[in-house]
Amino acid sequence: MKYFSLVASLALASAALVSPAATLAHSKIVSSTPAEGTTVAKPRVVQLNFSEGMLTPTAVASIVMTDMPGVKNHGEMIIRNFTPSWSNDNRTLTLSLRQPLRAGSYEVRWQAAGADGHRMTGKVSFKVS
Repeated sequence: MKYFSLVASLALASAALVSPAATLAHSKIVSSTPAEGTTVAKPRVVQLNFSEGMLTPTAVASIVMTDMPGVKNHGEMIIRNFTPSWSNDNRTLTLSLRQPLRAGSYEVRWQAAGADGHRMTGKVSFKVS
């Protein structure tokens, strides 16, 4: 009888671990503008669309130029000329640039916590022609 009780308890504990509440998906990028891996011409807006609303006080985003045509050994250059804003129930982060991005390769690096409080990080890469 004790054996059956132990097996039943373990089965219930296992079921609790794989229940929908316990397996909540973490926040991720579902789309972006410019889209991942694309080449665009002089964007003035970068937009990240998340799978769920984000806790905006925890959010940080940066635009980093990782390569510039014609410049050997180009180091990373942080772009600071943008204003962030949130919309769509804190699912969309828009980075409005004061000047369009110049030709080169870029990464938008982000970190934020979703509704579950778990901090996530990621990046979106694109090129400007």
